[in-house]
Amino acid sequence: MSSSSCSWLRLVGLALAAVLAAGCAATQTASPPAASTAAMPTAAAPVRVKVFVAAMFEIGQNTGDRAGEFQHWYERYWRSSAPIAVKGALGPVYCNADGVCGAVLGMGKVNSSSSMQAILLDPRFDFSESYYILSGVAGTPPSRGTIGMVSWATWLIDYDLGHRWAPEENTAGAPTFMPRKGYENYRRFQLNPALVGWAMKLSADTPLADDDRARAYRLRYPDAAARRAPFVGTGTHMTGDTFFHGPGLSKEAQYIAKLYGADDYVITEMEAAAITLVINRTHGTGRVMSLRGAVNFDQGNPRETTLAHLDPAPGETAGGFAETVLNIERVGSRVVDHIVANWPQWRGGVPPMQP
Repeated sequence: MSSSSCSWLRLVGLALAAVLAAGCAATQTASPPAASTAAMPTAAAPVRVKVFVAAMFEIGQNTGDRAGEFQHWYERYWRSSAPIAVKGALGPVYCNADGVCGAVLGMGKVNSSSSMQAILLDPRFDFSESYYILSGVAGTPPSRGTIGMVSWATWLIDYDLGHRWAPEENTAGAPTFMPRKGYENYRRFQLNPALVGWAMKLSADTPLADDDRARAYRLRYPDAAARRAPFVGTGTHMTGDTFFHGPGLSKEAQYIAKLYGADDYVITEMEAAAITLVINRTHGTGRVMSLRGAVNFDQGNPRETTLAHLDPAPGETAGGFAETVLNIERVGSRVVDHIVANWPQWRGGVPPMQP
C-alpha cells in the first residue's frame, strides 16, 4: 500500500469520526433530562362519586327560571361546578368538591338508561362506592297518595314487560296482563330495605311546600289519601314508557305489583326500573334509591272522564308542580348531606341504624 493510499484512508477515518460524534451529540441533546421527564403531566385521577343524583328533565336553564326536576338540585350543589360532557349521555355531569355529582338523563326508559350507562362507563368517574338517587316527578293513585307528596321506592317494577290484550277480548273485569317468562331478573327490583329505612328516618319530618290550587284540587276526590296534605312515604314505583291513565289501568298496575310480590303501587313514572337495571349490571342495586314527587293523579275524579283528566280545560290542572319539585330536593338533600357528612360510616355500605 502506498503512502498516498494511507493518507486517503486517514482522511476518511477522520470524517467518519466527526459524523459519529455529531450524531451522538444530537442524540444526547434530543433526550430530555431526568428532571424534565419527572415533570411531565399525568392523567387526572377520576372523580370519586359519593352520591349521584339523576333527574330526567329540566324545563329551561339550570338556574334562574321556572324549575324542572334538576334546578333545585343544581342550585344546592353545583352552582360553581363546570359541566363535564359525556359522550352518549343526554346532558353533562356536574360534580362538587364533596363528591356529589348529578345530571339530567332524559325522559323514558331508553333515553334515561342509555345516559346512565354512558356516565357509568366514563373512566373520569369512579362509581365503585357510589349511592344513587333517581329523582323526578310522577303520578299517584288517589287511593294511595296526593299532590305534592314525596315517595321513596321500596320496589321498582317495569310496567311494560309482559303480554297485554284488548279488554273486549277478555272476561269482563279481568286483568288484561300476563307476565312473560324470561323477564324475571329485570322486570322488578326490591331496593335495599335498610337504605329505604335510612331515607325515611332522615327525611320523614321534612317540611313540605303546598299551594292553594293543589289544596282545592284534592277536594275533587273522595279518597282520604288524595285529600291529605303532602307527606313523605314509601311504596312500589311502576316504570312504564306508556303514560297509563284511568281507573282501569291504575287497578291493573296494582294487580301487577301484587302479582310480583311487591308493596302497594303508589307511584307511576317512566325511568327508574330501567336505570336501576343498568346500575345493577355494573355495581348492583344495594345503593340505589328512587325518589318521586306526585304532580298528578293517575285518574280523574268520579265526575270526570279519563280523557277530560288527560286534557284538562284551562285552569283545571292540579297545581302544585313548583312546590313538588322543591319538595323532592328538600327530602332528598337530607339523605345526600347525611351520607357525605358521615362518609367514613357509609363508604363501605349502608350502616346499621341505631334503635
